[in-house]
Amino acid sequence: MSSFNIWQPNQLRLAIDAAGVALWSWDVDEDCLTMDERGFTLWGVRRAKSVTFRALSAHIHPADRDRVGAAFNAARAIAGPYEIDFRIMVKEEVRWVSARGEGDDAQVPGRIMFGIFLDVTGRKQAEEAHELLAGEMSHRVKNLLAIASGLTEITSRSAKTIEGMAKELIQRLTALGRAHDLVRPLPTKNGNAALLGDLLAVLLAPYDDMGAFSGRIRIAVPRLGVGEGTATTLALVVHELATNSLKYGALSVPVGTLDVSCTSKGGETVVIWTEQGGPPITSPPGEGGFGSRLVKRAMASQLGGSIEYDWTHTGAIATLRMKKDRLAA
Repeated sequence: MSSFNIWQPNQLRLAIDAAGVALWSWDVDEDCLTMDERGFTLWGVRRAKSVTFRALSAHIHPADRDRVGAAFNAARAIAGPYEIDFRIMVKEEVRWVSARGEGDDAQVPGRIMFGIFLDVTGRKQAEEAHELLAGEMSHRVKNLLAIASGLTEITSRSAKTIEGMAKELIQRLTALGRAHDLVRPLPTKNGNAALLGDLLAVLLAPYDDMGAFSGRIRIAVPRLGVGEGTATTLALVVHELATNSLKYGALSVPVGTLDVSCTSKGGETVVIWTEQGGPPITSPPGEGGFGSRLVKRAMASQLGGSIEYDWTHTGAIATLRMKKDRLAA
């Protein structure tokens, strides 16, 4: 018989380690959970001969704890294998664990259940990133359709002929394309991507009027360099603010104005987005929607800052705070 058909204990251990599997067994009557060394390392708990299920559950993420407890109890009454994914807290780190085992403890020899733990953090993070990307792409497509409609309306205000309107609209859509290119990762990293004023001018150019009321978007910022990584994030935020203004705010009406100013002191840079002359806002538009969550997440994670809104009777005011060193990153 070939040696490959006979698994020796050391060979089995090598295979288990290569698969990243942590082994556990649970004495149902004594509530005594035993794990191998990988299991204790995965959970971030001190190695011991055994640990109770209740003690181990204290490390489960609070949002998942009740669900895991209910699922584990249910598994004991259901014959056959089971699997559940949940989060655990290891100090400040969140890890995803997949627990797999055999249910129906009444049929388990010696009243001991056996199973495995798998660290599936990488897979879960990839799934979350995929869902975020899918949601962001859907959101951007909807926004682009709304922007195209709004830009057509703006263009019709100043154009005197069909040919003139077509020319202006093409110019706006071309400018929108250049701005949209900034709302995605830049391929190279060669120092500063742009000056803050230039970046804002490119992003907001499609929304300004070209006729009698041209110049209703005013930008007054100091000479600050914007790094390539930050340019992508800042472009996304400004693009979202401009889209909302075009839908609900100052840019949705012929007489509305937008002022963008900036101060930079100490380690903080603050950009103030001020709209005036738009329609009355009785409640924050889009508050809690995907775009709003995306902007808040980008400001916090990428720029180390925040975004705050003040819904005044004259128009919306958005305050963007970010770390100065992040701006040039």
